[in-house]
Amino acid sequence: MDSRTGLPVVGMVGGGQLARMTHQAAIALGQSLRVLAVSADDGAALVAADVVIGRHDDIDAVRAFAKGCDVVTFDHEHVPGDLIRTLAAEGVTLLPGADALRYAQNKRDMRAHLAELGFPVPRWTDGDLQQFGDEVGWPIIVKTATGGYDGRGVFVAHSVADIPDVEGLIGEERVQLKRELAAVVARSPLGQVAAYPVVETVQQDGICVEVLAPAPGLDEDVAVEAQRLAIDIATRLGVVGVLAVELFETTTGKILVNELAMRPHNSAHWTIEGARTSQFEQHLRAVLDYPMGDTRLTAPAVVMANVLGGAPGGMPIDERLHHLFAEEPGAKVHLYGKQVRPGRKIGHVTVLGDDMEDCRRRAARAARILEEGYVH
Repeated sequence: MDSRTGLPVVGMVGGGQLARMTHQAAIALGQSLRVLAVSADDGAALVAADVVIGRHDDIDAVRAFAKGCDVVTFDHEHVPGDLIRTLAAEGVTLLPGADALRYAQNKRDMRAHLAELGFPVPRWTDGDLQQFGDEVGWPIIVKTATGGYDGRGVFVAHSVADIPDVEGLIGEERVQLKRELAAVVARSPLGQVAAYPVVETVQQDGICVEVLAPAPGLDEDVAVEAQRLAIDIATRLGVVGVLAVELFETTTGKILVNELAMRPHNSAHWTIEGARTSQFEQHLRAVLDYPMGDTRLTAPAVVMANVLGGAPGGMPIDERLHHLFAEEPGAKVHLYGKQVRPGRKIGHVTVLGDDMEDCRRRAARAARILEEGYVH
């Protein structure tokens, strides 16, 4: 406990935008968030008071960081499982635990275990990719088992010649896709769960550019099925904290599990303004075993648009904010304190309203102003 506040100390390994936004949620709850950042220039390190500099894969650094924390959680999945298990055996509370987190760290393990448990997944293999492509039909999707995100480590192979010479690949059938969805839930150590409305995620070049809440035109039975699926996965895997289940909705109306993330997730950034309890507060509640918060929408339609870095130079970001607030005063802006690189997520904007298409137009316009400067 923090002796100054009488409230728990939560440690978050990783100093990126997820830790930054979790820190903002912790302030309202009166909690102290301690951040383990690689650099003092990391997004969370720029705003949090209690920052320790160290690497997430250095057991001595994480061990020292965890001293004085009531619970340690993560803003990414890259902490080695053996490190988590060693510290857990020493009495450190780390959530989610290594036995759950492995299924967000390794796509091969995730696919195999979910299939074993009977959850719907695309047909896949970790064996002969040419034979698999001949069986299910080319093209196939080829993924690195570990390390890929935002389109990295994912390849479309039209023939065996397109398969990269990389170790640890898995192959998946190319699903006849209607759209991509996400079901985000949170689970506490006691087993209480809370589910957010199912959202549609819009991808370009493997990067999520837009999230629509709730998913437009989604059949209510399919939405309930997706929420139950996410809750069941969280329960069966023993996840504590936020779990994002990225889903495929096929042209035949089926839903299939694509990816898992056991932390706050880009598909639920809209909850800061668009839900009665943000995913960041919910994650803190979950790892501290507090009762879960209300997940209902605060408006009929909510749209989040990611802000991607463009070419260096041009209009300064401060001037872009002036234009954005003049053009779209209702847009809520979140900038992550990141250095700008082409295609990098440097922030997001959220727009609430009564009409989904109007919110999409306004959110896209606000994001373009931040990315490109003034847009007519």
